[in-house]
Amino acid sequence: MKFGPETFGELNAEDYDALHDPGTTEESVALISEIAAGGRVLELAIGTGRVALPLAAQGLEVHGIEGSPEMVAKLREKPGGDAIPVVIGDIADVAIEGEFDHVFLVFNTLFNLTTQEAQVRCFANVAKRLAPGGTFLVETFVPDAEKARSGQNVRTMKVGFSSVWIEAALHHRVEQRIDFQRMRITQDGIRMVPLVMRYAWPAEMDLMAQLAGLSLKHRWGGWKREPFTAESGMHVSVYEKPAHAG
Repeated sequence: MKFGPETFGELNAEDYDALHDPGTTEESVALISEIAAGGRVLELAIGTGRVALPLAAQGLEVHGIEGSPEMVAKLREKPGGDAIPVVIGDIADVAIEGEFDHVFLVFNTLFNLTTQEAQVRCFANVAKRLAPGGTFLVETFVPDAEKARSGQNVRTMKVGFSSVWIEAALHHRVEQRIDFQRMRITQDGIRMVPLVMRYAWPAEMDLMAQLAGLSLKHRWGGWKREPFTAESGMHVSVYEKPAHAG
């Protein structure tokens, strides 16, 4: 299954906002705005602007990188969306002008980079863009070892009177990859929406950050600064670039 930087948007842009709301927008905007504290901010995989638009509405200078022109088109349709500068390209590699005080990447999107090498490049790319003392916030799920051992699973995601959304997943433990196929069954037929994710454990992400010259500053088990424990299903991690070289 070939999955590039533009693929997710090609498959999901049209109904992304309706079907992919994690229900944490208010909390994530509150925490990011507090950490950013008026600095110059860059969102990787800015998408349709779920987080960027409310941050910009608070007066923050927000820029974005996005692999999908279709997702950016949806951003531009929203109030304030045409005022946010966005570069189209791969978050692992694309250049963007200037330094940023804060960079963030939310909603598991780091895992849309489907190889370890691409994820390492992403951390390195962020480190290049960060000003000294700047921070990089990442939100991802914590991999589920039990599901990985099973090799596969099927779950019902949404059920309505005239539709059902089912997700099938195959786990490739050696590659730390999950191949998803999401089937949306409606009265009009069946739509299949694939997704490929290469997951990483928090400790592996810490090493990626270390390779890029960043160090872990905070790790929480949720957007409200819940403690991160062995039972946490997600984490919000903040990495920091040294304020001075040496």
